[in-house]
Amino acid sequence: MRVTAKSDYALRALVELANAQRDHGGDGPRENPISAEELGRLQDIPHGFLQSILSDLRRAGIVASRRGKTGGWTLAQDAGAVTVADVLRAVDGPLVSVYDVRPEAVDYNERASILQHVWIASRASLRRVMDAVSLSDLAEGRLPPDVHALTLDDDAWEPR
Repeated sequence: MRVTAKSDYALRALVELANAQRDHGGDGPRENPISAEELGRLQDIPHGFLQSILSDLRRAGIVASRRGKTGGWTLAQDAGAVTVADVLRAVDGPLVSVYDVRPEAVDYNERASILQHVWIASRASLRRVMDAVSLSDLAEGRLPPDVHALTLDDDAWEPR
């Protein structure tokens, strides 16, 4: 899996919005939206790129915008209801694809058909992590125990 700058920036901006929601009481959208300029400044995200990302997230129903002098961006849902996988899918599409085709739709000859199972297993593995971690988890600086346990393996930190 390759995490794109778009996905990384989206998650970083959403962590800011989730923290704002939490600071407001964690019971829905923040009364005072955060401007795209402020989100970009807080996370060092280029403004034009961030606007495009926020647009994708709005289409997915993850964020909402309000126009005007007191306008800006808020989470459209509770931070605990939005997962990392939801965000990645919103800005970059499916978690796993094989030359832009979903793994279940890839067609191989008999000798290579086992590859489809590798792609399906990879997607299932990613889902176990990405669907388990919410924006609320990220804003609180914690991971679900099963995901955190994966980070305790020294081998997980080794580049390969």
